[in-house]
Amino acid sequence: MAYKITESCVACGTCAGECPVGAISEGDIYSINPDTCISCGTCAGACPTGAIVEE
Repeated sequence: MAYKITESCVACGTCAGECPVGAISEGDIYSINPDTCISCGTCAGACPTGAIVEE
């Protein structure tokens, strides 16, 4: 199950730096490509605002 980034994202970039497969893209809020995401949860653990949840 892939993860998704919610509206709570503050675009700090912490998650993108932690993703081992580069599934996270920058934007006003960041987004996760579900086809690339390996559901490891590293991004969710790194997110300081808790904006990343399982889809």
